[in-house]
Amino acid sequence: MNGVRLHIAEQGDGPLVVLLHGFPESWHSWHRQFGPLTEAGFRVVAPDQRGYGRSDRPDDVDAYSILHLVGDVVGLIQALGEEKAYVVGHDWGAPVAWHTALLRPDMVLGVAGLSVPPPFRGTQPPLAAMDKRFGGRFYWNYFNRTGVADAEFARDVRTTLRKFFSSASGSASETGEVKQPLIEPGQGWLASMPDPEVLPEWFTEDDLDALTESFSEGFTGALNWYRNLDRNWELTAPWHGAVVSRPALYIYGDRDLVPAFPGTPELIERLPALMPSLWREPLKLPGCGHWTQQERPDEVNAALIEFLRAGA
Repeated sequence: MNGVRLHIAEQGDGPLVVLLHGFPESWHSWHRQFGPLTEAGFRVVAPDQRGYGRSDRPDDVDAYSILHLVGDVVGLIQALGEEKAYVVGHDWGAPVAWHTALLRPDMVLGVAGLSVPPPFRGTQPPLAAMDKRFGGRFYWNYFNRTGVADAEFARDVRTTLRKFFSSASGSASETGEVKQPLIEPGQGWLASMPDPEVLPEWFTEDDLDALTESFSEGFTGALNWYRNLDRNWELTAPWHGAVVSRPALYIYGDRDLVPAFPGTPELIERLPALMPSLWREPLKLPGCGHWTQQERPDEVNAALIEFLRAGA
């Protein structure tokens, strides 16, 4: 299947729903969606995407382009014996879902993205743009340095993940202020993240155990996704100006750092006009941070089920 083997979690019968996780996560990030979606009459499949968990981890950085990632979804749908599916993604999984709908609309019944809005290709490579805007301090540029973030995050996997999930949670900020994820010169990304004594209410020690195990072989495969950002910009040139035409849903938290990236708030405001296929106006979850479907499973599940049933 597209040259890689993917580990999946699967449950239920009915129209296929593929759930795509983000960084630094695994299929487990969707465990609160399996029961409600299967009870609503859907067949739910969540893979560990390439470079993650128990799925294959190609050595070549170039093997993590958006075309490879979309190819994995296409191959997965076909390997499951289906011709079409609903595709839902969070964080990095959202661009994969959006691009699957953009590049293969014939295979997508509907698409939903959490945290990351639909793709509208910019006029310059994203790594270069962020490097210029923030003087190399933006986390994408830090991740792009071969072996650097890999070593920092692998030094103590459990602590790395505990810091990530706590600091980007909606409960991390009493004021709701969202700051740009910048790394100060000479420091790693974890340096500015507090190590919490207590995990967020929605994130248990069992969740942390499962996630820690999934990164037992390190973070390089996952980080290679970021190292293809400029290459993805080049590869998607034929679709510049193209718009996702399949029925679409977008959900995000008002304390999520991603929707606060430069230019993104303005894009979200314009989405209903830019995307006629948008099923409803973007659903903003008050007090929700980056880990949308884990922090607010009830609201996310309700919105997904309503969306999926509308097209089933």
